[in-house]
Amino acid sequence: MTFNLALTGSDLLLLLPEILLTLWLCVILSIDFSMRHVRHETLAYLSIGGLVATILTLVWFDQSGVTGALFKNMFVLDRLAIFFKILILFATALVIFISIDYVKAFRFFKGEYYFLVVMSALGMMFMASASDMVSVFVTLEFSTFGFYVLVAYLRDDLRSSEAGLKFFILGVFAAGLLAYGISLVYGETGTMIFSEMASTPGSYGLAIGFLLIFAALGFKIGAVPFHSWIPDTYQGAPTPVTAFLSIAPKAAAMAILIRMFYVALASYKPMWVLLFVGASIISMTYGNIVAIAQKNIKRLLAYSGIAQIGTVLIGLAAGTKQGSDAIMFYLLTYLFANLGAFAVVIGVSNLIKSDEIEDYNGLNRRSPFLAAAMLLFLLSLAGVPPLAGFIGKLYLFVAAIEQELYTLLIVGLINIVISMYYYLVVVKKMYINEPTDPSPLTVSLPLKTAVYVGIAGTLILGIYPKPFIDWAVSATLMFSNIVAPTTAASPMIGG
Repeated sequence: MTFNLALTGSDLLLLLPEILLTLWLCVILSIDFSMRHVRHETLAYLSIGGLVATILTLVWFDQSGVTGALFKNMFVLDRLAIFFKILILFATALVIFISIDYVKAFRFFKGEYYFLVVMSALGMMFMASASDMVSVFVTLEFSTFGFYVLVAYLRDDLRSSEAGLKFFILGVFAAGLLAYGISLVYGETGTMIFSEMASTPGSYGLAIGFLLIFAALGFKIGAVPFHSWIPDTYQGAPTPVTAFLSIAPKAAAMAILIRMFYVALASYKPMWVLLFVGASIISMTYGNIVAIAQKNIKRLLAYSGIAQIGTVLIGLAAGTKQGSDAIMFYLLTYLFANLGAFAVVIGVSNLIKSDEIEDYNGLNRRSPFLAAAMLLFLLSLAGVPPLAGFIGKLYLFVAAIEQELYTLLIVGLINIVISMYYYLVVVKKMYINEPTDPSPLTVSLPLKTAVYVGIAGTLILGIYPKPFIDWAVSATLMFSNIVAPTTAASPMIGG
């Protein structure tokens, strides 16, 4: 048996964004290696330039309707993939903006930091196009490899080393689960391609295989009970890396989950709906309750992120096209609010050298800009109108109502109230408590730019969300006739 691996011009066109970013990576590494006098800020802006060029290429693809598949459907470029790739690259560009001041504190390997960030983004771009089990495994490990190094990048900080070790050990464990799950699925179906699995009869081996795969991807998105790495990793890693971990890998893994369950397992919807209902309820409730007791702002945002992923899983629990549309729009709102909040954390941490919530006392008197921005981002994460987070949560809840998931809806509303409590605790410290040090805090231009982008995104998606909702809706048109018809909700989930 022989395979024709030759690529035509049209094939290369489908890979153009990845090829462009790969060449740009080589340029960054070559400049850093051969021109040691180049300032790290120059490498940062070069990295952002490459990301913007790749985003513009993807926008052109989206407008021109460029789609297709390569390598016997292992790599798929469709509007769903384009949506997630743009989201990942935009998040990466914002992360580099908020990294510029932070990287100044690194003693060594400043240029390599930007290379690793962009390399991880490249791996996640491939994840968004993965359409079979082999490409899922390879691309997931490719993207994670850079994070293994980035999390432990502060070599002189024991917490960073501990975070890196925990992330590596649990990451390898998740990779083992993924490999074993893939082997079971292949043994039961005889194929690796998602679309070819849809007609396969169910079996215990197939169910166990997909549960193992979900566990591995659950580690990636940080859903309970696969969340144990998140608090220590978020606290110990460099804060820009924490911000990167909080959105980009979750978006890439969510692209795989949507493809896998909406295509390969569409006919088994009544069964996997229960899985996502349970994961959503547990993640929302656990994340919000534990966040109340946190004293460190990065750990608070870590548990908040676990709860936010529980909210995202409401869309998967709905198991409809409307649910997938809501997931994609909510990830957009989460990108601006969460990265904006981390930008404020970096701005405060760079100046006062602390991530303790207690040290946010009187922030409004020291930096009205940072305090107002943090207030806006926290309210959006909580789902307060008219901000983006409110529209995102509303869209998810409507998808759940359409499927009569009333219990899930009630739990989600209760968790919004719980999250409001610990977000407002931070707000109280910023606006009511007296500062221990009244000296003003100044913000650099790159960090201020990232915060302004976060503010703009949070307000625009809340006040005028229609173009972005339409974008999400158009990106999932291929699921209109794939998802199995809705069945009546069982008493366990119907209420």
